[in-house]
Amino acid sequence: MNPFRSVGGRLSIALVLVVAAALALVDLIVVPSLERNLIHAKLTQLRAAAPGIRDQIEATPTFNLDPVVATAAESANARVSVFNELDPTTLLPFADSSSRSTGLAQDPIVLKAAKTGSAASGTVERGENRYAEAALPVGGDSVVLLSASLHDSLANIHLVRHRLLIAGLIALVASLFVGYGAASMFARRLRRLERAAERITAGDFGEPVSDTGQDEVGQLARAFERMRQQLAGLERARREFIANASHELRTPLFSLGGFLELLENEDLDPETQREFLATMREQIDRLTKLATDLLDLSRVDAGRIHVEADVLDLGALARTLADEFRAVALSSNHELEVVDRASPSVVGDEERALQIGRILVENALVHTPAGTTVRLSTARRNGTALLTIEDDGPGIPAKDVPHVFDRFYRVEGSAASGSGLGLAIARELATVMGGSVELHVGPGRTIFGLVLPVARREPEPDAAAERFHVESVQT
Repeated sequence: MNPFRSVGGRLSIALVLVVAAALALVDLIVVPSLERNLIHAKLTQLRAAAPGIRDQIEATPTFNLDPVVATAAESANARVSVFNELDPTTLLPFADSSSRSTGLAQDPIVLKAAKTGSAASGTVERGENRYAEAALPVGGDSVVLLSASLHDSLANIHLVRHRLLIAGLIALVASLFVGYGAASMFARRLRRLERAAERITAGDFGEPVSDTGQDEVGQLARAFERMRQQLAGLERARREFIANASHELRTPLFSLGGFLELLENEDLDPETQREFLATMREQIDRLTKLATDLLDLSRVDAGRIHVEADVLDLGALARTLADEFRAVALSSNHELEVVDRASPSVVGDEERALQIGRILVENALVHTPAGTTVRLSTARRNGTALLTIEDDGPGIPAKDVPHVFDRFYRVEGSAASGSGLGLAIARELATVMGGSVELHVGPGRTIFGLVLPVARREPEPDAAAERFHVESVQT
């Protein structure tokens, strides 16, 4: 693998570039700025000292200037020279604090002060040295010059630049190693995430994705772990769904095959043949219902199920369901009641709402013993309306309550039957219509409620709705 394409290599190069850019900024901006500030401070010092020295020179006779110039040079920490002006381009030094008076006759700062008759300052180079100078006219034809060497100060700046360069090179090397090392640690963590993603892609959800870091990589690892857990749950659900669906399909098919074999190979009396045919018809109905349920679930999962948004009379819906199941209730010795206190109008699909109601009523009739009552009632609650199906049966065991809406889940016991898809379909259809299916279980009582949005503003909730609401909260 090309090292410059790795995270470590790129991060190291980035750190090297940052350090190099910082060094370049120091060399191009900071060091020159420091040099300018130092020269400016020296010139300011000389300009401040020049007026006082000029006053001393003006008050001193010409023959006695040398001691004054020497004292002024010591106080100003600069070379002090006094010039007589012969003409605007020729100056003659006649007093100097330094024994070396050469090189000053054509000094540009002195000539500028003599020519303009005002103070002048700046820097000049003589030989290999650079000087800060300030000149000031004295009397009518003289000029005093204060000159200070910048050699030591500039040497310190050059020393600082040299040491910064060395420190920068060290920092470059250190950044290269530190950047590559730190990036390698991150790369190892990212490679672990990559391997985890490959395992998940391959369908292996057994090994958890772990990273103890609190940074972005750690957060990404925790997101991967949540994804792994969800995918593992979905995979378990998929396998259970396939296994249960296969079992539900195989059982009636096996039964049909057995009856057909008996009808073909045995001499059966007409009564037995009728019994066999009736049983086979029941198995075909069971297969048809299972296929319809699976088709509905697949449409819901694919988001391709269509529902209407019509205004429905929930009371009329309850009466329609009661009429449909009246004969079934009589045959199973159940009492079927309708309590329509509110008759609220709701928004939903009538056919789908009836399908949900049929599932809930059939569930109540099948799973309760003979002689019990199944009650259909309507109510209002906080902008929604409820169609409740209540039975006086033995209730649902507490351990089964969280799973009753799971696909293919069936409560254990002799009363359990069906494919276990009805309540799952009811909940999914209610959700598609913007509602829900609620469950409340009490001692010797089970209440399922279809909740749908009301079609218009309705009066305050009545007692039945309040009772169901309280019982649901207490569940």
